[in-house]
Amino acid sequence: MSEMVSRATARVLLIDPGGRILLYRGRFLQVDEPPYAWFTPGGGLDPGESPRQAAARELREELGHVVAPEALGPVVATSEGGWSVGGRRFFCRDFFFVLRVRAGLEVDTRGMDEEERESTDRFRWWAAAELATCAEPVVPVGLGPLVARLAGGDVPAAPVVLPWHLPLGRPGGGCPPSRLMP
Repeated sequence: MSEMVSRATARVLLIDPGGRILLYRGRFLQVDEPPYAWFTPGGGLDPGESPRQAAARELREELGHVVAPEALGPVVATSEGGWSVGGRRFFCRDFFFVLRVRAGLEVDTRGMDEEERESTDRFRWWAAAELATCAEPVVPVGLGPLVARLAGGDVPAAPVVLPWHLPLGRPGGGCPPSRLMP
């Protein structure tokens, strides 16, 4: 059995004035089917980096959106769990920050590394209610109710714990192509 690799990530819930959240669609490395899932921007912490610093860096790299770490709201949720890829075992703890952004935020992926560019195929603004009807997984599970809560101005006093494991084969009306960004 291989040694478990521990990893912490910082992720950002970008909420626009209409209460929508920006997600990207990428290859889902944790499972074989379905091949894609919808994710929040973010990624792993670099050595010596705080979750807040990593979240700001990831926004710059993945979206071209520059913010000071202090501009991010509080950690509003966490999620943790394990997975295996290519015989390697991982355990991850995700920290989710909230950031209010202007409508029409432009996405600039020039800061992504080659692997990120190859695994990401689109961005989309989602209304909280739409997340429950997507035919592809939305990571993390339970994101819709949290987005609705945050959009309504209700920031939890303590981080909400979101489930890690994804229910596969979710029924739904699919992911409508409207508001997809190339």
